Amino acid sequence: MGHREDLLAAARRLLEDKGYAHITTRELVAASGTNLASIGYHFGSKAGLLNEAIGAVFEEWTEQIARLAMADPTASPVERGHVTWAAWLGSLPGKRKLLLSFVEALAQAERTPRLREQFAELYGRCRSRVAGLVADSLGDGTSSDDPRCQALASFVIAVCDGLAVQWLLDPERAPTAEEFVGGLSALWSASFPPHGKSPDDPA
Repeated sequence: MGHREDLLAAARRLLEDKGYAHITTRELVAASGTNLASIGYHFGSKAGLLNEAIGAVFEEWTEQIARLAMADPTASPVERGHVTWAAWLGSLPGKRKLLLSFVEALAQAERTPRLREQFAELYGRCRSRVAGLVADSLGDGTSSDDPRCQALASFVIAVCDGLAVQWLLDPERAPTAEEFVGGLSALWSASFPPHGKSPDDPA
């Protein structure tokens, strides 16, 4: 690997071990076997390196969940949504330090335009990927560039982000995957009753 890849690998390990706020430049240099100039050359700053490492992890995570969501070719779009959110909730305990690093990095990005651009670009890539999955799920030729697919992708990402924050703050009271899917199923059933029956009809 070159210095760039060595630095990203070291940043990822340190993010998982220590969290965003506690990593020093010296530690990144020591863990990667590179030098201080390499950080500036490839990433502009320590924060730029850490944010790129976080982005790579979250894109990998997105791909893992996408594969689960699309594994059953006969699943409906709603069923794929259930799989997505259940997989997300189930994966949170193993990602706690990375999630905390992400929240810490977002706070830093507000004060640094370049870092904010990095996260905006990350969300743009994730939104495009999820919009593609939405279009594939519809299966009617709708393009992933369709504003409806883009909007729904933003909704899916917003739910994932919100669930992650709630879990970080209070994991004991955050919903389990089973509880969340059960609630969604009840909502869909109430909103879209069997053909020919109104939601207001008695059971």
